[in-house]
Amino acid sequence: MKKTSIELHIELPGSGPVLEACLDLPGGTGPFPGVVLCHPHPLYGGNMDNNVILAVSRALTGRGIASLQFNFRGVGRSQGSFAGGVGEQEDARAALSTLAGREEIDSSRIGIMGYSFGGMVALAVGCTGELVRAVAAVSPVIPAGVLEHCTRPKLIVSGEEDNMITPSYILKETAGMAEPKVVEMVPGVDHFWRGYEELVGEKVADFFARILGS
Repeated sequence: MKKTSIELHIELPGSGPVLEACLDLPGGTGPFPGVVLCHPHPLYGGNMDNNVILAVSRALTGRGIASLQFNFRGVGRSQGSFAGGVGEQEDARAALSTLAGREEIDSSRIGIMGYSFGGMVALAVGCTGELVRAVAAVSPVIPAGVLEHCTRPKLIVSGEEDNMITPSYILKETAGMAEPKVVEMVPGVDHFWRGYEELVGEKVADFFARILGS
């Protein structure tokens, strides 16, 4: 069955910026599990139409899982300006609250995923947010002091040819990560996953389908 895409806005508390977002729903009858998707660095062209983010969204809806992709503050039609990663964590928390509040979504089955800079945001927010049951990060910057105490299911997947977020960096930073966890290095892949979008989408979707059900 064909998926449904809904354009919506995410409102942060108080006088915070309003963010543009898109909710992709699977075919069939909900409520569905749902995953918030966090895009790469806003100052380097990252947005919710990124190749990895879109691939993950497609793979998730193919497994009966909704996805909410959004633009961080200052990107696209989202209000505000880049906030050094701190404000972007607030954006992700607001996205989780928005997703969980939708009638189409089962709020007991919520995950968060991010790519590159977005992976850092997803790990920081997902390991501390009450709504989140599982966290996935693709080629992520690893936030300090978070993973050692994060007992939620976690997937970290990166490329063996990545010279930005290197394999040695990933393996070092995840060595003390609490269980349950999956850390996977993919041969032949650099930081951008071009030509490997379907592969990474399937890996992330398989992880969330296993944890959140579909």
